[in-house]
Amino acid sequence: MEYVLTLIGQPGANAVSDKFVARAGVALDKAGARVEDTTWLAPETAADISFHDVDWTRGYESVVAELSGQPIDIAVQRPADRKKRLLVADMDSTIIAQECLDELADLAGVGAKVAELTARAMAGELDFADALRERVEMLAGVSAALLQETFDERVTLSPGARTLVKTMTSNGAVTALVSGGFQFFTSRVAEAAGFGSFGGNLFEIEGDKLTGRITGHIVGAEAKQTTLEALMAEHSIPAESTLAVGDGANDIPMLKAAGLGVAVRPKPVVRDAADVTLDHGDLTALLYVQGYRLDEFVD
Repeated sequence: MEYVLTLIGQPGANAVSDKFVARAGVALDKAGARVEDTTWLAPETAADISFHDVDWTRGYESVVAELSGQPIDIAVQRPADRKKRLLVADMDSTIIAQECLDELADLAGVGAKVAELTARAMAGELDFADALRERVEMLAGVSAALLQETFDERVTLSPGARTLVKTMTSNGAVTALVSGGFQFFTSRVAEAAGFGSFGGNLFEIEGDKLTGRITGHIVGAEAKQTTLEALMAEHSIPAESTLAVGDGANDIPMLKAAGLGVAVRPKPVVRDAADVTLDHGDLTALLYVQGYRLDEFVD
């Protein structure tokens, strides 16, 4: 059976050198693989190594051991259906570099309490819905104007986010941003990054102030998976042609349901649920994982 192993580093860091590509090839050979072509996707940033005649886990583990301590992400997959037709992405700490609710709470003066609950919920230590309600309750009486201030002053796209979305869109993929956060932010982040659709929770607002309550059903782990499956059905896209990306415990069902689940600098509980874990590369790494070359990127 044929596989492709991809080595990916942080853009500009020159981490994926000829030396490390050669060492990966030797490790695969020692594991019993027959190594075929090496293809550079981006000079000193990303390279594919094709191999067969060995189980993928054995090949992967041999390369991980060989390159231990190097700032290089490693992915292994079948070459079929590599370029995905559907991208469903988490927002907080994935497409953006922040947790919006934490930033809002910080401006409102309750940042430490909210951030602690966020961290525990994302690590899977607390029920997501209960923790979300508790955090939002702490914001009761906060001016709704602080929402826009939070977005303007605190929220930034993660490196590579716009390129990821625009490149996949230009190649015909459906893209969706779905978050356990709030639509006030997902709508704006989706526009900034170029997503085709977005979803999230709704703050209840009365008299230009947050009431501390959430309107409607809570968008959590189940809703993220449901969004993925609904888009698959709507656009007749098979699971193997889908990509989901996230970092927290509430992303796990979505990551498992996708053909390729990618965890980006994830909480420990998320690592085992993902097909690929990215600790070093930016979000353009998701393009390299799909086999895109640097000269195919759309900015």
